[in-house]
Amino acid sequence: MLRIRHTDENPHEASEINVTPFIDVMLVLLVIFMVTAPLTTVNVPVDLPSSSEKPAPRPDDPVFLTVKADHSLALGEETIATETLATALNSATKGNKEQRIFLRADKTVDYGTLMSVMDKLRTAGFLKVALVNLQGQEEGQEAHPAQSGSTDTAR
Repeated sequence: MLRIRHTDENPHEASEINVTPFIDVMLVLLVIFMVTAPLTTVNVPVDLPSSSEKPAPRPDDPVFLTVKADHSLALGEETIATETLATALNSATKGNKEQRIFLRADKTVDYGTLMSVMDKLRTAGFLKVALVNLQGQEEGQEAHPAQSGSTDTAR
């Protein structure tokens, strides 16, 4: 019996590589890195340096907003309710949304409360906010009552 062989019957090796699964895996890895990269930078411990910059000069009629230790607000010397912050600021600045608001906060106030007050300032239309600190004191030292009013500076 004679057998005729056709060349199509031989198994051929695939000479081309299918790169579709490789591309899919790379895209998944790219998405994972894009999502996790911003999260990894948040937990980096950093010892921030102090500023040796001279404080900015105080305006003639500054508007001070204070967040007290009990999370209540004071505009100047007057205690105000959180709900009336926008109207109190409008009357204190005479409607000038470009006037800088000097924000002071007790050091026991948590970050979330401070950000909440800053969000309320932004909602009210006051985008120029300066944070106030005590100049020329080491960490942990208490301010003398006579000095604390004269050493407030804006950053």
